Amino acid sequence: MKKKFFRGFAVLATLALAAGLAVTPAQANTKIVVWADESRGPNLTKTLATKGDWVPGYTVTVKSFANFDALKDAIDKATATTGPDIVVGANDWVPTLAKNGKLAPLTLTASQRARFSASQFYDLSYKKKLYGIPVDVNNVAMIYNTKLVTSAPKSFGEMVDYYKANKTSKSLKAGLCVAGGGMSWGAHSVFSALGADAYYFNPNGTINKAKSFNPNEFGGNVKKFLMDGKKSNGFFPATDTGCKDNFLAGSVPFAIIGNWEWNDYKAKGFTMNLMPVPGTSGKSGNAFGSVSGALLTTFAASNGVEAAAKSLLVDFFGSTAGQVAYQLNEKRPPAEKGASTDATVTDGQKGFGASAAAASVPQVGAILNGPSGTSYWDSAPAYWTAVLVDGKDPVKEAKKLAAIWRANLKAATNDL
Repeated sequence: MKKKFFRGFAVLATLALAAGLAVTPAQANTKIVVWADESRGPNLTKTLATKGDWVPGYTVTVKSFANFDALKDAIDKATATTGPDIVVGANDWVPTLAKNGKLAPLTLTASQRARFSASQFYDLSYKKKLYGIPVDVNNVAMIYNTKLVTSAPKSFGEMVDYYKANKTSKSLKAGLCVAGGGMSWGAHSVFSALGADAYYFNPNGTINKAKSFNPNEFGGNVKKFLMDGKKSNGFFPATDTGCKDNFLAGSVPFAIIGNWEWNDYKAKGFTMNLMPVPGTSGKSGNAFGSVSGALLTTFAASNGVEAAAKSLLVDFFGSTAGQVAYQLNEKRPPAEKGASTDATVTDGQKGFGASAAAASVPQVGAILNGPSGTSYWDSAPAYWTAVLVDGKDPVKEAKKLAAIWRANLKAATNDL
C-alpha cells in the first residue's frame, strides 16, 4: 500500500506541475519576505493588509528600514540565511547586486512586458537580463509659482531674464533651485538644459558609446546664463540648501522638486504645473526618469519560495490592480501603464509622469557609478561648486567634467 500511495502522489504531483499548479509540501516555507525603505515599507504593509491573497497559500512579510541608505547597506550585507526574497530598491543597485550574485533574473511574457515601457526594463537590466518589476517612476520636474510667473517659461533664457528683472523688486533669493534630488541626480535636467547630458542614446534606444557633451557649448551656456563675470549671478545656487523653504515662501519663482514630495507643495496651494526644465534652444533638459523596482533575489530560491516570489512580482507589483492599490498609499507615479491612467491617480502623480515622458533619460547605474571621486555623483555637484562658488572658468571645468564622464562611459561599455 505504501508503494502505491507514493506512486500515486508522484503521478498527481507530475500532473499538477504540468498544469502549472504549485505543489506545496506540508513543511514548505509559505512566507515571502520583502525588504523596503521607511516610506515604501509601511505603505506596502498597509496595502497588503487590505488583500492578503495575491499569492494564494502564502503570507507576505514586509521589513522596513530606517532609510534608503540603511536598506542598501542591509542588502549589500545580506546572505542566504538573512536576506529577503524581494527587495524594493533603486534601479542603479541592479549592476552591483547582480554582479555579486544577489539578484535572480526574471523572465516575463510578451503581455506582461507590454504593461511597461521598454526604457523601464532597461533600468532594471544588467547584461541584457531583467532582474525585477518597475514599481514607480522616480523623477523630478520643475514647478513654477503662478503668483510670480503667469505662464510656463518657454526657454532657459526667459527664466533668467525674469529673475534679473525682478530680483530686487520681489526680493528673490534665486531664480531656479533644486529642492528635490540633490545637486547631481536632481540637477541633471539643468546640466541637460545647458547642453550636458551624462550620456546619449541612439535612435534604436541603445546607449551611444562614443558620444559625450560638448564642453565648449555647455561651458559657454553656463557663462552666459549663470555668471556675472567670474561670479554667479545668483540665478542657480550651487547647493539645494534652503531651496524648498524659499520656494514655498515665494522668494524663488522656479524649483525642481521630487515626485515623492509633490503633496507638500499642493498642500500649500501651489498648482501642479509640472514640466521639464526648458532648454536654451527649444529642447527641454532631460531629468533622470528612472524607476524603482521590486527585485527578485537569489535568496528566494534558497528559501524555497522562488515561484511564489515571482508570482507576487507579476500579480501584485506588476499589475494594474496592485500598483493602483499601492500608490493610493505611496502616492508616487505608478510605472505600469494601466495604473498610470487610473482615475484614482492624482494630478501631481500624473504631472510627474507626463514630465518624465516629455524629457527624461533612464538612470544607468553602470555608467553613473564610476570610481569613487570620479563618478557622476561626485563630479556633478563638484562642477557647480567650482564654477558658481569658487569662480573657476566654466569652460575649463566643463572640459574636466567631460573627460570624467567619457572615462566612466568607456569603463561601463562591457556592462551595457
